[in-house]
Amino acid sequence: MNQFLKSNFTNQKMMRKVLFSLIPIAVFSVYLFGLRVIALLAAVTAAGVITEYLWEKHYGKKASEAVFVSCVLYTLTLPASIPVWIAVMGIVFGLLFGKLFFGGFGKNVFNPAIVGRVFVYVNFPEALTISWNQAASSFPGGFGTYLTTGIDAVSEATPMILFNNTAKLLDLQSLIIGNIPGAIGETSKILIILAGIYLIYKKVASWEIMTATTVGYVAASAVLYFFGVPVINPLYGIMMGGFLFGTVFMATDPISAPKTKTAKWIYGIIIGSVTLLIRSLSLFNGGMMFAILMGNTFAPIMDYFVKDYSARKKRKLEVLS
Repeated sequence: MNQFLKSNFTNQKMMRKVLFSLIPIAVFSVYLFGLRVIALLAAVTAAGVITEYLWEKHYGKKASEAVFVSCVLYTLTLPASIPVWIAVMGIVFGLLFGKLFFGGFGKNVFNPAIVGRVFVYVNFPEALTISWNQAASSFPGGFGTYLTTGIDAVSEATPMILFNNTAKLLDLQSLIIGNIPGAIGETSKILIILAGIYLIYKKVASWEIMTATTVGYVAASAVLYFFGVPVINPLYGIMMGGFLFGTVFMATDPISAPKTKTAKWIYGIIIGSVTLLIRSLSLFNGGMMFAILMGNTFAPIMDYFVKDYSARKKRKLEVLS
C-alpha cells in the first residue's frame, strides 16, 4: 500500500497529519449516525481519488495526497442520509472546479471541499436542509445499525435550524459533546477543538486564522447587538453549525488561505464576521461555507497588499537612514 502511494501520489506528510486528526471525529460520527458514514466516506473518497488520479495522469503528473483530505472533509460536512450519487457529484465538481482546473495542488484559489459542498447546497438544497438523522445516545449506537432513524426537519432539526425556526437553544453540554443531529463530522465540538490543538502543535494549521475567525464572529455579534439586531449568544453561535469545523479545517487550508501573518488576521476576521452576517441577515441557516469562499477570493489580494506595504515601508526606512 505504501509503495502504491509513493508511485502514484505526491508525498505530503502534512496532509497525513490532517487525516490523523480527523480519525476520532470520523469514528464518533459512525457511532452517532451508523455504518452508512463509512460507506459514504468510501464512495466519496473513491470517486475523488479516481477523478484526480485520471486528471493528473493525463498530464503526466501524480495525484496529491491532499485529495484524501478533501474527500474526507467534504464528506464530514454532509448529512449521513444524503444520496450517494449526490455526494459523489459534489466531490467530483469540487475537485474539478475548485482545484484541478486551476492547475492542481498548490495552485487552487478555492478550497475544493467547500466548492463541492456549495455545489450540492445550491443544486440539491433539500439533501442538505431537511434530511437529518437522530444521533445515537447509548452504546453500541451507530456501530450496530446502518443508519439511525430520520427526524422531523423542524421539531427535531439541527441546532441551527431549530433556533432559526423556533428560537429554541439546545443545552451547551449537548452542543459540546455532539450527540445531536447535524452534519456527519460537525457535531462534536470537543473533538474538533482537540483536533485544532493537535494541528497547531504540529504546525499544520494557523492559530492566527483560527483566533481571528473567532474574534471576527464575536466582534460582529457585538456590533449587530449594539445596533439592535437580534443575534444569538456568541458562545452558542460558535458551538452551532459548522463554524468550528470550518474554522479548524477549512479556513486554515494552507493553499487557499493567505501566507503572510497580517493577511491571516484580516482573512480570519472577514470569515468570522461574514459568517455572522449571513446567519443573522439572510435566509441561510449557516453561512460558514460562503464566508470561507469569500475569504479565499480575496486571500491573494490580501497577501499582495501586505507584502507591498511592507516593501514600501522598508524602502522608506532605508531612505530615512
